[in-house]
Amino acid sequence: MSRKVPKRVFLTEDQMPTQWYNVRADMKEMHDPYINPGTMKPVEPQDLLPIFCTELAKQEGDNTTRYIDIPGPVLDFYKIYRPSPIVRAYELEQALGTPARIYYKFEGNNTSGSHKLNTAAAQTYYAKEQNLKGLTTETGAGQWGTAMAMATSYFGLDLIVYMVKCSSEQKPYRRAVIETFGAQLIPSPSTTTEVGRKILAEHPNTGGSLGCAISEAVEKAVTTEGYRYVLGSVLNQVLLHQSIIGEESKIQMEMIDEYPDIVIGCAGGGSNMGGLMASFMRDKLEGKTNPHFIAVEPASCPTMTRGKYAYDFCDTGHITPLAKMYTLGAGYIPSPDHAGGLRYHGMSPILSKLYHDGLLDEARSVKQTEVFKAAVEFAKYETILPAPESAHAILAAMQEAIKCKETGESKVILFNLSGTGNFDMGAYMAYREGKMKDYEPTDADLAEGFATLPKIPGIQE
Repeated sequence: MSRKVPKRVFLTEDQMPTQWYNVRADMKEMHDPYINPGTMKPVEPQDLLPIFCTELAKQEGDNTTRYIDIPGPVLDFYKIYRPSPIVRAYELEQALGTPARIYYKFEGNNTSGSHKLNTAAAQTYYAKEQNLKGLTTETGAGQWGTAMAMATSYFGLDLIVYMVKCSSEQKPYRRAVIETFGAQLIPSPSTTTEVGRKILAEHPNTGGSLGCAISEAVEKAVTTEGYRYVLGSVLNQVLLHQSIIGEESKIQMEMIDEYPDIVIGCAGGGSNMGGLMASFMRDKLEGKTNPHFIAVEPASCPTMTRGKYAYDFCDTGHITPLAKMYTLGAGYIPSPDHAGGLRYHGMSPILSKLYHDGLLDEARSVKQTEVFKAAVEFAKYETILPAPESAHAILAAMQEAIKCKETGESKVILFNLSGTGNFDMGAYMAYREGKMKDYEPTDADLAEGFATLPKIPGIQE
């Protein structure tokens, strides 16, 4: 196989972008406004201040500023582990026998093992600038909790992490890493919050969910002096910070005179997919190019493929503002499988709007045994053990590459290898030992979640 393009495409520190890109500034129609659950009216900026840092609340509502400067201390932090490489998957291409050219952006080269550190650094910096004492957050598979523990340790803030209970049991070493960086970790749902106790009373044997953990973390933040809440996905501010991935990728692809025909990311809350696609979506919104965007989610939590586009709470305890998004209902408790951080009932309002309008072209749900089969194949040829979340994108990339083999088309495929699976060995063992089962919710299962969607007079009856 000819290797005219290097295996890895690197940027120097001087080439690294110094601004985040705000895709909302170029969207023809903005997503519907957040709704205050107390007043059932659109959220005002001051409504977010008890929950978020002042600057982050401002970024959450900024629909017009196209580029936002990355603060100097955040850039300095980025330079510890960024820029990240784009890698040509020559070995995988050869194994598949495909004429497609497969590239992946590798975001796992830091202790958290994922892209989550990009927004963790930004959110922690703004909290430090506001002279806060500490932060609260949730984590599913543990990458976000680890990233926040790293960032708060670096900037000198306290951190309380509510980790989805089944994930904390599946991944004890994630807990060990989070605590090594000085954070307090609490399996969720817990007895430390009012909403946690309520959820346990109603579902005593639950393995928890991201929605549950979000409720606990938000309650803890708003009831603790000097604390605010941070979220690792879904929010507009998070997709803004993660645009560093797409901005770097765009430069790197230009360096080798390539442009993706297909852009793929796994989708749980949206930060991964949103970060990678941002700069290429800008081209599409401006009418310059027309890449095909694919968001890949677990069949066990099919938010975009089987969910409803509706207003819903972002958390199980109904504390947060309501967002117009694809959702399975805040009351939906996903199966405790190995989809990790993709087990979330909702989806980023930005991605939801783009998908609803046909700009994000495709949502695809896949079974976890298929995901792990693809992960093992990828590891065999590319020598990186991917996180289960990232392996969803790998599977879709392989599927698209095989289509190219069948049609003879030499398409350029770009996906986000957003994290490593070094803390996911329990899942890999279950797969290898034949103990892993596929689960897909029935229509009746989903109906229970949809029944929890809120009624909003005049908007959503």
